[in-house]
Amino acid sequence: MNETPPPFAVAPPPVHLHPRIVPWRHALAWYEEAMRLFKRAPGAWVALAVVTIVVELALKAAPGAGSLLGEVVTPLVACGLIYAAAAADRGAAPSLLLAVGAFRAPGGAIAAIVASALVTFAAEAFAAWWIAGTNLLDTASATTGLSPAAIAGVYAIGILASLPVMFVPLHVLLERVDAGAAFAASWNAFTLNTLPLLVYGAASLVLLGLGLATMGLGLLLALPLWAASTYAAWKDIFGIRDAPSV
Repeated sequence: MNETPPPFAVAPPPVHLHPRIVPWRHALAWYEEAMRLFKRAPGAWVALAVVTIVVELALKAAPGAGSLLGEVVTPLVACGLIYAAAAADRGAAPSLLLAVGAFRAPGGAIAAIVASALVTFAAEAFAAWWIAGTNLLDTASATTGLSPAAIAGVYAIGILASLPVMFVPLHVLLERVDAGAAFAASWNAFTLNTLPLLVYGAASLVLLGLGLATMGLGLLLALPLWAASTYAAWKDIFGIRDAPSV
């Protein structure tokens, strides 16, 4: 049976907001778990990745405020991959409808997801301006004004900035905690596990490089593995034994 977006009308699941310290080697195990989840429904994973990429490219190509709108809408669409990780973990087949699941979340959850994504974008935008004087909101400038080395630097800064807030979407979507508690828990997880998360970030940067080196086709694998590995890290660091049932 295909997994459909949660209605947010059932009893809230148990809450796990107290992170624990894990060895740095767990960072590699998170990607191993991600591959295991991906293998359960590769077609659904790739389909959700395609939807995410198409939405991002379409909004960036839109005139006016399209690029800025993309920084709001695309992270919400990408949350379908988080739902897919939880679905696959329960042994269910993820559905393409999960791409709109986050739009049905409470307003506070949506705001938290967008805010956490904007942290990453702000870091990338500053890095692009500092390194190459490029405005990332200007699509034409962003695609022509950055050298490969500059692109690597921008994404490296973005991944680094994302680590302290990477668990926010999982908390607000899968455990429905309020935004403040989600940001605090994610920050505490980062401070307690800085080394494993830095190792994880380095692996993520390598995966991104492979995706870009294949003219973007590798992103069809990279996006699912990022989402699934983030989910695996969240369960590991917060001591979550069972897959969320939302």
